[in-house]
Amino acid sequence: MSYNAETFNVMIASPGDVASERSIVRDVIYEWNAVNSNARKIVLLPVGWESHSSPEMGSKPQAIINHQILGKCDLMIGVFWTRIGTPTDDYASGTVEELEKHIETGKPTMLYFSSQPVAMDTADLDQLASIKKFKSECQIRGLYESYDSLTDFRTKLYRHLQLKVNEHPIFNNAGSPTAAEPVESKTSIPKLSNEARVLLKEASADSHGSIMHLRYIGGTNIQTNGKNLITQAERREIAKWEQALTELENSGLIVARGNKREVYEVTNLGYQIADMIVL
Repeated sequence: MSYNAETFNVMIASPGDVASERSIVRDVIYEWNAVNSNARKIVLLPVGWESHSSPEMGSKPQAIINHQILGKCDLMIGVFWTRIGTPTDDYASGTVEELEKHIETGKPTMLYFSSQPVAMDTADLDQLASIKKFKSECQIRGLYESYDSLTDFRTKLYRHLQLKVNEHPIFNNAGSPTAAEPVESKTSIPKLSNEARVLLKEASADSHGSIMHLRYIGGTNIQTNGKNLITQAERREIAKWEQALTELENSGLIVARGNKREVYEVTNLGYQIADMIVL
């Protein structure tokens, strides 16, 4: 059943070495929505440059991202580990610029630093030094949180997100007469079999977002993310996973490439739904 809810954009600001954390942030946000959005009449929408920016010429890349995305952000979650990112004209990196400009608006910012071990022989020492300097500067400007594993990060983020949405005025005014006109939330997970959910989740984690459907004399393989999901050569088992492919294609979550329908790729909608699936 649909319901009226106010949407808040949550921007994920981070360099390229914390891809797993970015995925966790999205999972935690969707989990919060599943549990709380109906009662609170609030929907949190994860936002990032890779999914919410569009090609544009005439300005520097960071300026375009700031214009297209940053100004529409209500809450920012920043995550750092071994890299601070690429410098911009006025800031240590694009991520730092996003954080600083968002802080200037007075809107809430949640900042996290990973304390997971670093392989020093592969680390960029200049980047590590920049992170250390930035972290020291943040110590006198507010509160940040450290985490020592991805599990620890997920646990802390979910608890902190609950506190932030429950306590910050920007969220507590939602639904009041002075709040913005609410919008109808229509995003939902299509009805999918367990095999289809597993297949989509694995494909979204694949570096190319692709699924291979291979038939040969000895049997059939459905491969993605370095795995063959068909573990038994029985036709009954194969049929389940082939049906999963059909479900995902019919729902617009994957698209076939090539004439022989041996390769599929995850669509933009597919990635969004995969982020919402908790196995």
